[in-house]
Amino acid sequence: MTAKKELLGSLLFAWGANSYGQLGLGHKEDVLLPVRVTQGLASIGNIKCLVGGGGHSAIITDDRTIWTCGSNAFGQLGLPQHLGESTLPLPIKTLNGKAVEIAAGLRHALAVTAEKGLVFQWGVGMKSLANRGLQTLPVPAFMSAREPCEVPGFGHVKVKHVSAGAYHSACITDQGWLFVWGSNKYGQLLSSDDFLPLPFFIQPHHFEGEKITLVRSGWTHIVARTERGQVYTWGRADYGQLGRKIKSTQDSMCKSNVIQSRFTPEKVPELTGASQITCGSEHSLAAVGDSILSWGWNEHGMCGDGTEVNISEPRQISFFRNYIPAAIGTGAGHSMVLCRSAGQSGGDFKACPEEQAVCQGNPETATT
Repeated sequence: MTAKKELLGSLLFAWGANSYGQLGLGHKEDVLLPVRVTQGLASIGNIKCLVGGGGHSAIITDDRTIWTCGSNAFGQLGLPQHLGESTLPLPIKTLNGKAVEIAAGLRHALAVTAEKGLVFQWGVGMKSLANRGLQTLPVPAFMSAREPCEVPGFGHVKVKHVSAGAYHSACITDQGWLFVWGSNKYGQLLSSDDFLPLPFFIQPHHFEGEKITLVRSGWTHIVARTERGQVYTWGRADYGQLGRKIKSTQDSMCKSNVIQSRFTPEKVPELTGASQITCGSEHSLAAVGDSILSWGWNEHGMCGDGTEVNISEPRQISFFRNYIPAAIGTGAGHSMVLCRSAGQSGGDFKACPEEQAVCQGNPETATT
């Protein structure tokens, strides 16, 4: 079954912060509850993958073209000829290859190409931190680009998936290796260096030796899923964005023990077997079975529960109990879900696991 037939009849919903037009609705007003998108992002073709950044969103359509909308103040739309924001999606025409996955950070974005598994980055969000962190060393060209620019260091491997934080990026290869680069201010890159200008390999012992099949980044935290479906989180945790309690030694009064537990990858049992995971700045969504779970920062209502109260552990979004998720996406303060009604035939990504792996990952098929 082709992806076009598979997604026929699916519905696109979006909600949350929209001050730059990042929801693709043609306006810039915030949306507190999920609203069906009937123009913009929903009118340009069948959707393969969707993501959101600080004030911008990006999707891949079935012809492998990337479309972006929202803020372009730092070149994060990948459209150097377009000044200012866009409330409706525009295509990127300068990517060297067909896109199979995308990721959006605070002020940058990434893509993986189908042919060689290369990584491209654009947006200048990391540049100032790179200047300070590298001092007299040159800043890599891909950190200063306003259109897709290749990230060096992957000539010997094939990258399958990418992820972007506020000022860091991550990717995994077809062998299940995890690489990271950028800012390490909150220890989210598991390195002793403050800034990593080039891809850095994270050792598998952090995940009990298992291969990584999916990686997602918040602004300053990371979520990773292993080949057995275990989900690990680490990094900053003050909005509940790790989805778990922060551990410390029972008899210790030393704050550093609490900080160390945040910087150590640990499992979140409620997310075991998640087929899809996506992170906003400090909130996340996950598809576990036919349920959509959310947790973390909720100031703009992006956790989808009708409140603006932070959620510290994964919780099902009741609005979607009669829907089956096909794809999920998040921006800094907004969320999107592509789904179908539970009684509707077609549109379920479970029927086509290879396409699910392309969009958000599948623990059964992914080398993702």
